[in-house]
Amino acid sequence: MGMNEDRRLRVLRAIVQDYVQTSEPVGSKALLERHQLGVSAATVRNDMAALEDEGLIAAPHTSAGRVPTDAGYRLFVDRLSAVKPMSSAEQRAIAHFLEGALDLDDVVERTVRLLSSLTHQVAVVQYPSLARSCVRHIELVPLGGERVLAVLITTTGRVEQRVVDVGRDLSSTVGEDTLATLRTELNRATAGRTLAEASAELASAPEQLEPGLRDLLRAVGTALQDSFVEEREERVVLAGTANLARVGPDFTTSLGPVLEALEEHVVLLKLLGTAAEQGEQVAVRIGHENPYAGLQTTSMVATGYGAGSDLVAGLGVLGPTRMDYPTTMAAVRTVATYVSRILAQ
Repeated sequence: MGMNEDRRLRVLRAIVQDYVQTSEPVGSKALLERHQLGVSAATVRNDMAALEDEGLIAAPHTSAGRVPTDAGYRLFVDRLSAVKPMSSAEQRAIAHFLEGALDLDDVVERTVRLLSSLTHQVAVVQYPSLARSCVRHIELVPLGGERVLAVLITTTGRVEQRVVDVGRDLSSTVGEDTLATLRTELNRATAGRTLAEASAELASAPEQLEPGLRDLLRAVGTALQDSFVEEREERVVLAGTANLARVGPDFTTSLGPVLEALEEHVVLLKLLGTAAEQGEQVAVRIGHENPYAGLQTTSMVATGYGAGSDLVAGLGVLGPTRMDYPTTMAAVRTVATYVSRILAQ
């Protein structure tokens, strides 16, 4: 990268920062006043002309100033030396807010509210999918008479409960021993396995068990089968859609297409899915890089989150292309880290 290119990148960076901050197209005079570029007005004007030729900035009609194009934002994002970390005070606040969560639904709910308030954008969080999670533990609780409550706890923090009619009274002392044996066998067969593997394992209940126990194990297995089958469609939760109205003028077209696209959860799931596959990296999709027409005036910053090395879902934010990318990327990355930590507990 030559000296000229280096300097041009500095000019582009200054234009992006000013435009994001002021929402006004940026002229060479303003750049010279606000930034120590250390070059003459003529040089800045030449650099701006060159950036415009390269399609990195453009003149909105009727304005003397220039604004970044999708390609300009892309270069800016690609050349970020590093995403600046959030302050330790911000990080503590995030951790504290998320640690107050009561269960998985609450974690998701808090995450989406937090992301939207940190970034002032629309936040989108994909629910951890059952298909990707494994069995952490199965608990059996006698309900009196012939009924037992089977509780399935997954590695993604999901809890599923089913009442099972086991066809015999397990409230006696002998019954308690039977339950203890069942509990041990259930967990031996399922712990650490994906839900599909676990249900297959239970269907061919361990042959070494006496027939009576084997039937009980199968009965519990069949009841849990419902939870093993992904019955909930994949879900996304949104917060902060109202933030879009605040930046209304940023959308070259009306807000309609953007809102319609947001209602297509399938679209959001696809976008989050591709982000989650990038692992720990924060994925940024800018404007026309978005395959969905309704979202081509927006950018999405997203990443995967999950327990341990197992990325279970995606989370991120969506807003106008005129977005503070470094800050947004830092917020998305930090929140994902803390959510993953909480799920892994």
